[in-house]
Amino acid sequence: MANAKFQIKGVSESPARIKVKARHFNIIVDEPQNLGGDDKGASPVEYVLAALAGCLNVVGFLVAKEMGFEIRSFEVDIEGELNPAKFMGKSNEPRAGYENIKATMKVDTDADEETLGEWLRVVEERCPVSDNLANATPLSINYISRSLSSE
Repeated sequence: MANAKFQIKGVSESPARIKVKARHFNIIVDEPQNLGGDDKGASPVEYVLAALAGCLNVVGFLVAKEMGFEIRSFEVDIEGELNPAKFMGKSNEPRAGYENIKATMKVDTDADEETLGEWLRVVEERCPVSDNLANATPLSINYISRSLSSE
């Protein structure tokens, strides 16, 4: 199977807010007021948790179907803890990102505990977002400088 390529484009609307275009969807990413934003959208770190929730949902239903059981309802609660001091430039903490993330999936199904244990193992193994969060992914961040003044 060929690789799938995903891309987005973001255009800044303020120092704390960016409008992101993903396919034909517009996503507003903003910080809460206590972190310098206008609270017009979820924060970048909240979107990370939302991406994990979405991925666990998709992969959870897919794996259940493959294993031959039905999920009647699915909910996921996810929480993560991070210290904002590093990204705010107030500390040299070891990392700016989440120190831990905990996801709890609530599944209404008639599958037994052994089946659900195997289901969870496979879901965690196959979810691209949990894989990116749990493992180092090569990341390249570059810039292109453009002068807005004509010389």
